[in-house]
Parts: sequence; structure tokens; C-alpha cells
Amino acid sequence: MRCLVTSSRPYDQEILNAANHGHHEFRFVETPLREDTAAVAHGYPAVCPFVDDTLNSAVLEALAQGGTRLLALRSTGFNHVDLPTAERLGLTVMRVRDYSPYAVAEFALGLMLTLNRHLHKAYNRVREGNFLLDGLLGFDMHGKTVGLIGTGKIGAALARILHGMGCQLLGYDPYPNPICQSLGMQYVGLDTLLGESRIVSLHLPLTPDTYHLIDAERLARMPQGALLINTSRGALIDTSALIAALKSRHLGAVGLDVYEEEAELYFHNLCDDIICDDTFARLLTFPNVVVTGHQAFFTAEALHTIATTTIANLDDFAAGRENGNIVRAPATGAPQP
Repeated sequence: MRCLVTSSRPYDQEILNAANHGHHEFRFVETPLREDTAAVAHGYPAVCPFVDDTLNSAVLEALAQGGTRLLALRSTGFNHVDLPTAERLGLTVMRVRDYSPYAVAEFALGLMLTLNRHLHKAYNRVREGNFLLDGLLGFDMHGKTVGLIGTGKIGAALARILHGMGCQLLGYDPYPNPICQSLGMQYVGLDTLLGESRIVSLHLPLTPDTYHLIDAERLARMPQGALLINTSRGALIDTSALIAALKSRHLGAVGLDVYEEEAELYFHNLCDDIICDDTFARLLTFPNVVVTGHQAFFTAEALHTIATTTIANLDDFAAGRENGNIVRAPATGAPQP
């Protein structure tokens, strides 16, 4: 198949070409999919978008009119796709259902340790010749209660790590994971988890039900000085409420690999530009906040799985075969957020 890979970086080209073995014809463009750029996909039966490409009704209409029949997402999440419109237009949407859960789980742990032990501050101090320990006091994670909101494959991978560190585990998920239960995790209500956890880590998809799941009321339920980690989707957290909780000094620290308005920021080099997002800029002013650019997934193993799964999706679509990576609109027909 002829496939346009949008929002691509050099590593996308390298890993997809290595997995392709000449099966499909790729064209790689750095251009993100938007309403004003959708014409770039004209004539391509398959388009391979990334997580921050815009796939709303207008973009999908333009893609369909240009001959696109397949959206081969380079992501697990699909909240950026208007699935009812895709279904109406006859567009097949396929995703990477699974990639290395360890990549995200280990990164979440890294954020926890960075914030708890103030590694980001210590690194800068030493480079400036400041070897004082004032302000760098942390706590033993051993014996502390960590709450995991979402205990699928990534949540379970993190639970194993935290169990090995001697943490007490609480979980919130409508479908309790036997692996987590075998580690001693107690499944509790969301309010209970938030109220009893020293550290809370989010591992959920973004759906209408989880949008702004962590709002002002739920932030207030967290203990004074608690740590909050988000490596899933930015809009799980109400950012305005988060900033208020930080300003009041209620939260101890926050680690964010995702941001709800990240589409215009992440995966771009803006070092010589002005960032006009005042909310994002405010987040960066807090000394107890670490923000990274949606890199939790970014390991060699995860990229390999993303590439091989994408090639398999293209193979199966070209051969008319169904597979478990096809995403369909909800039964209710409600659009995704």
C-alpha cells in the first residue's frame, strides 16, 4: 500500500523502514494533520498519523475525499479520532493495541523518584558548584502507599516494580487485575484511593467518562504533600484546578509527561519561539513540577513494537483480513472527546 506517515521524525522513518522489508511504499512528512494540511494526504490509500494529529470530522472528510481508506494509528490511544465520522465515511481505523508497558511504567517511576529525591534540582545545583543538601530532603518509598488509577498492562507493570520496592498498593479500576491482586493490591473506590495514597499515578485511556477525572474536588481529597503522576493523557487532569492546588501548596509535587493542550507544543522544537500557552508556562514556574514532552513510550523496544504492529496492520488491511487492532465507534455513537 501507498502510505503517508504524518508528524514523522527521523526515528519513525528508520524504524518503519526497517520493519517494512519493502512491503509498502512510505512517504514521510513532518507535517501534522490538520484541517489546513489534510490535502497532503490526497491520493494515499493509507495514512499513518501520530497521537497529536487532528482527526476530527473535517479532516476525515478531506481524507476520504482524497482516497484514503485506512488510518493506521501509531498509537494505542484513539481519543483524537472522530470514530462515528470515520465509520460513516467507510474509513478503517487500526491502532497499536499494545507496546512495551515497561517503557511507560519505568518512566512513571522515574518521575516519582525525580520529584521525591529532587534529582532535577540536585543536577542543576552540582553543575553550578552548589553541594548543599538544603531543600533536597525526600522520603523512603518503601512502606508508603501508592495508588494506581488504572491497572491494565502498564498499571500492572508499575505495580510489580513498586511491590518490589516494598510499597503498599491501592488500585482503582472497574476490572480488577488478578496480577495486581496477587501482589497484595487492594481495590478501593476512587475517593478512598486519593485520600490514602502518598503517591498517585494515572494509567487510564481518555474517554468521555475519564475527561477531567482529576478535578478540583478530587485534588482536594489528596493528602497534603502528595505526589501526582500522569503518563497517560493530559485531559485526565483539569489543569486549571491542578495549578490552583499547587498554588495553595496542597500538592507536594507533580510529574507530567502529558498535557491537555499539548498538540501545539509537543514533538516540535520551539526553543527559538515564544510559547503563548499561559497555562503551560505557569506550570513550568513551579519548582515542584517536572514536565516532560510525552516521551514515556520512547524506548527502542516500544518503537520496534509500534513499527511491526503498524506494518502488520497495513498487511492485514491490504489482504482484507480482520485483526484485533481495528477500532470502531462506541455502540451509542457518541463522538470521542
